[in-house]
Amino acid sequence: MTTNPTPAESMVDWDFAVSVGSRIAGEGPVVSREEADEAVAELRAGADRSTGLVRDFTGLVADDHTAPVLVVDRPGWVRANAEGFKVVIGPLVDKLATSKKPPSGLALKVGARITGAEVGGLLGFMGSKVLGQFDPFHAPDGRLLLVAPNIVHVEREIGADPTDFRLWVCLHEETHRVQFTAVPWMRGHLFSEIEAIAATVEPASFLDDGLKRLADGIKEGARGASLVDLMSTPAQREIMDRVTGVMSLLEGHADVVMDGVGPSVIPSVEAIRASFNERRKGIGTLDRVLRRLLGLDAKMAQYRDGAAFVRGVVDKVGMDEFNAVWEGPANLPTKAEIADPAAW
Repeated sequence: MTTNPTPAESMVDWDFAVSVGSRIAGEGPVVSREEADEAVAELRAGADRSTGLVRDFTGLVADDHTAPVLVVDRPGWVRANAEGFKVVIGPLVDKLATSKKPPSGLALKVGARITGAEVGGLLGFMGSKVLGQFDPFHAPDGRLLLVAPNIVHVEREIGADPTDFRLWVCLHEETHRVQFTAVPWMRGHLFSEIEAIAATVEPASFLDDGLKRLADGIKEGARGASLVDLMSTPAQREIMDRVTGVMSLLEGHADVVMDGVGPSVIPSVEAIRASFNERRKGIGTLDRVLRRLLGLDAKMAQYRDGAAFVRGVVDKVGMDEFNAVWEGPANLPTKAEIADPAAW
């Protein structure tokens, strides 16, 4: 029995996106079978060990093994994120597909191929950079992805102790798993914000208006602006500001946990942090341009600003009082409050 493809499946060639993304991401560093097995085993053990460490430091209680831990290669990360993208952009694609003049026939097939190539290019670039990620949209409870080749590449590049570096990465990513499993409403809240963005889209003018804003922004020399900034409307940017506040909280909280727990269990944590931060400064010109266009510079700011917010509040009221932030969406900080913890 065959089923008709959903709009998200018919308007994006996901198989092609995975193929393109996997080729662009590449295989990563050369490792022996023994080295690969050791890395996988250490990452699994590090993720498992981190659950209790995060719980003790934060006071957030998440049951063990509520979300699977997957140690993946670069193509595996690309494949997993293509699945996640399909869920995330579903509301937008559904709206475009139900417009008065949705693409059909050959135009649909060609468009799906082109869009698949674009998505694949993004996934390929990211797939060679990401160390780990918690995917909250994977049913039923999300999943934790640890990208072994990228972790090995970075630990070699900065000369880190492999065992220490792997646990350091696991602490950050496991904090995200705890955030979403100990705070179960967070997943639905983020998805509702995505649906809110889709609700602001007018299918007839989405592409033309977006491209015009992009062209105008480039002409005016919109420095530091990402593609999302340039192509979004004021209403969409208002929603994105709320999402930025949430993501800054999540990323900053994970960094605070990493730095708070690290010294007690990772002997070389100070050297790792110093080398890792220095590495971020050394990226090439093309990499910096791509990061800016894709909004990845903003993500780096989320780590910094979010961590400053968490530390500012915890220093003033303590971790137990800070944890009121997880009680419901109304307690989440805005983008402005992230920059001014005293206002929260």
